[in-house]
Amino acid sequence: MTTSTLAIGTGAGTLTVSIIAALFTGALGTYTLLHHKQVLAWMQKIRRTDQTNTELDKPSEWLTDLYKAQCRLAHKPCRSENFEDVTQIGNMIRGVADQTPAIAPELTKTVERVEEYVATALPDPGPAVKVSLLEHRTQLVKAMKQESARGELARTVVAAQQKIAHLKRG
Repeated sequence: MTTSTLAIGTGAGTLTVSIIAALFTGALGTYTLLHHKQVLAWMQKIRRTDQTNTELDKPSEWLTDLYKAQCRLAHKPCRSENFEDVTQIGNMIRGVADQTPAIAPELTKTVERVEEYVATALPDPGPAVKVSLLEHRTQLVKAMKQESARGELARTVVAAQQKIAHLKRG
């Protein structure tokens, strides 16, 4: 008795090896496709994070400047001319608050606190040489309210900076 080969001219062993190689190649191709999908998703996530970080860079910088400006005014009664930097930075933050939806509530609250702080400006003393006791106490109360508003502004700025840091970390 002689052994016969299949019609395609190969033995059963060769056919089995060919089928196993085809299945292995298919599995390897599927694994490669899944891996590429994961890499693409990771790259898109990194790109979104980079875009978010770029959007948050300017507000973060302005919040830092605002914090420094209000720290320079700490523990001293201020008149309206002392608030120039604070007002300017508050206006810049107001301009971008609507365009950064991720931190819009924090920026809006910061702008409100800036307005409250600036509203506490002490009146100009005028040419009076002597200040009455009642006027002195009134100015002292206003100065204390001003310091309280400054503290609220500082807390709001720090909260906004923390939110930005949290968003940047992802």
